[in-house]
Amino acid sequence: MVVRYSNLQVSATKLISGRLSRPTSRSTTVSRAIRSIRLNSTKSSTPPPPPPPQNNIKGKILLTIGALAIGSTIAASVFNKEGPKSAVEPITKKERAFPDGKIKVIFVLGGPGSGKGTQSALLVKEHGFVHLSAGDLLREEQKREGSKYGELIAQYIKDGLIVPQEVTIALLEQAILKNYNKGATKFLIDGFPRKMDQALTFEEQIATSSFTLFFECPEKVMLDRLLQRGKTSGRADDNIESITKRFRTFIDTSMPVVDHFDKQGKVIKVSCDQPVEVVYDQVKKALSEKGVN
Repeated sequence: MVVRYSNLQVSATKLISGRLSRPTSRSTTVSRAIRSIRLNSTKSSTPPPPPPPQNNIKGKILLTIGALAIGSTIAASVFNKEGPKSAVEPITKKERAFPDGKIKVIFVLGGPGSGKGTQSALLVKEHGFVHLSAGDLLREEQKREGSKYGELIAQYIKDGLIVPQEVTIALLEQAILKNYNKGATKFLIDGFPRKMDQALTFEEQIATSSFTLFFECPEKVMLDRLLQRGKTSGRADDNIESITKRFRTFIDTSMPVVDHFDKQGKVIKVSCDQPVEVVYDQVKKALSEKGVN
């Protein structure tokens, strides 16, 4: 019986302690087993304490902030005698230099060599328009002694590029005002606007255009005219390289302007691959339809 009991004790010890590294008394082994069972029972049956409710804390914070905001608003309404102000001050829009009805502006557009200058000169002679060529104004500014834009303009013209609008529009406004002070009210602006930003800025800051004369002409016809003109004009851009660049620039940047005004019903298209007199008859007829005498 002693042996059996001893064997049972050893087996129990193995099961409970999981080790036989050193002999232990029966009471110690039982105590450890009971303690282990209690600990395991406590871990498995007792749920962990719940975390503090975050919503309640956030709610209290929001209520506190709201109370402070309401209090400050009430205090401001009591002590501030002025009315509420907008957080963003409204932007004052600059008025146009020439309000509607003051002057009549007709844009004249077409590819290089399409005959804009020739037709404009005839309109000046017979209808009393003031002809302002954006290109001529830029070339005059380029040659003017002391001009801070001279070199910039020369380089842009040579490369067949469009001079920054700030320069062109400033020169046009100056020329229009000068002639307006002399009594002129009808203006043909030749070779302008050549980009959308020029069109929008001019109509926002200077004057609203009445309509646009657009001279349509095949590229080959324009090329022949420009090469012929280059023999005597002395212009730096009347050469095959610059002409080719100008054609591409016109298609890429100026045609969107024509399309923009065409959608507004403000474009008169004239085919100009015909003799000057024939083209001018078309121009006069188109102007008459628009009420321009």
